[in-house]
Amino acid sequence: MKSILFGMVKCLVVIALFSELSEAKSASHSSIEQWEVIDIRLQSKILPENPYKTNIWATFTHKTSGNTRRVPLVFNGDNEWLLRFSASTTGEWAYEIEANALALNESTGEVDVVKNADPSNKGAMVLGKKPQTFSYEDGSDYFLVGFELDWLFALDYKSNEGLPKSEHMLSRLQTHGFNHIVMNIYAHDVSWKKDPKLAKFPEHEFGGDQDIFPFLGSNENPDFSRLNIEFFKKFDRTMHLLHDKRMVAHLMIYVWNKMVSWPDMNTPEDNMYFDYVVKRYSAFPNVVWDISKEALFYGRADEAYIKNRIERLRGMNSFDRLVTVHDYKYCSKYPEQVDFISTQDWGYDIYNRMLNVRKRFPDKVIYNIEHGGYEASPYLVFPGDYVDPEVSVRRNWHTLFAGVYSTYYWQASSWNVIIYNPFEQPEDFIKPRWDYFTHLSYFFKQYPFDEYVPVPGKNGSGMTLHNPEDDSYLVYVSKDNYQMSRLNWILTPSKERPQRNLQWFNTLTGEMSPISKIEKSQLFISPWRGTADAVLIATVAEK
Repeated sequence: MKSILFGMVKCLVVIALFSELSEAKSASHSSIEQWEVIDIRLQSKILPENPYKTNIWATFTHKTSGNTRRVPLVFNGDNEWLLRFSASTTGEWAYEIEANALALNESTGEVDVVKNADPSNKGAMVLGKKPQTFSYEDGSDYFLVGFELDWLFALDYKSNEGLPKSEHMLSRLQTHGFNHIVMNIYAHDVSWKKDPKLAKFPEHEFGGDQDIFPFLGSNENPDFSRLNIEFFKKFDRTMHLLHDKRMVAHLMIYVWNKMVSWPDMNTPEDNMYFDYVVKRYSAFPNVVWDISKEALFYGRADEAYIKNRIERLRGMNSFDRLVTVHDYKYCSKYPEQVDFISTQDWGYDIYNRMLNVRKRFPDKVIYNIEHGGYEASPYLVFPGDYVDPEVSVRRNWHTLFAGVYSTYYWQASSWNVIIYNPFEQPEDFIKPRWDYFTHLSYFFKQYPFDEYVPVPGKNGSGMTLHNPEDDSYLVYVSKDNYQMSRLNWILTPSKERPQRNLQWFNTLTGEMSPISKIEKSQLFISPWRGTADAVLIATVAEK
């Protein structure tokens, strides 16, 4: 009898809500630039039992082409629903919210997407037209320079006056060429022993904070029945800041080794968190999805679970953002499930290892998301296998000369410890050598990464990239090389080979040598032999 009465009441409520929805007025006309994000805020009179689990969608229709896009709404607290939209196609987009018993104050509206006026906004990171490269939506080269910053979500979490620390740090990283921030949605703490020195500087510790948690309760005493809307509103601020700085947010939805209290896998609570994250942030053009950091490590998730998460994400990925998994074992076994392959490789011979991965998957972009080089900092956080800054940047260069994108780690920013203003610290604090990446980024602006391919058959004792369009060569030369004796086979002028110009680039200072002509008896000796690795640049001389 109780179930019958409950069913009758439920039916009457649904009828009443649909009645109110049918009387909703059309939304006012909104306008945004191409590749910007608009938040359309709607009010509902009655809430479902758990609004975080509610599926409600709007269909956007481009008036000229007729193309459609289904976009989710998410609950934003206080009877408010968020409809977040972005578009690469200019013109009028009309939207209509699909039938749902929410009694929203508006059910239709229009968004006018106008041509982007900001030359720095090039759209989303997408797969490039050239094999094994990334580009922006506008077709220009996206040269990925990654930076791991897992606890970025916590840096200004307790600030009600904007994001001063994040602003300072991201602006600084931007000046050094970093444009791809690898980060967790949430992480709690690290399990390894912490440097005792850190206790003297608590302002640099962001792990273990029980006040920060994406669910109700805390990490120590979680309540998985609902999400913590304040967590996500604050995460919004970080996402907007990254987008404004044209930095990609490489979002790792899960992490297993950072002491997080997660709901059991495949439960309604697990799905609630996962779905909400994807729905809330998929409209941001600067988003890249990563199911989990080190997805199959630590004995928690199995292949079936990761496959389920990918399929689930694809079903909600309204704006077709790229998807990967921070796990080479998974990516290499199921390359068809990811848009690009992420690999973690600490091997000393990283150049050859990356060449092999690139060769194995000729139709996939390869991203070395972790190469074992964790540059030294004032604290010993997690040293990995390489801490010297010169060795660390060398591993990035070696990876790039194998035709693979790479990431940088500094021990005082990649995990629970964040020194957001390292150059304002006391003199005895170790400073990061981000200037090395200024030079790296500058170099590949002059010689675009997507125009070159590895040609290991022409290496000699270096590492060689070739541009098949203009027949130029880039050769990475170790400071240990006395000379590059075999380069005369490919670079010296002959009946078969053109006259070329020669220039050297210092990878540690950014200095360029004067340009000279390559002679038949040329000795290829770096001007920085013994002091710095260099790149030999050989271009065809104008006739």
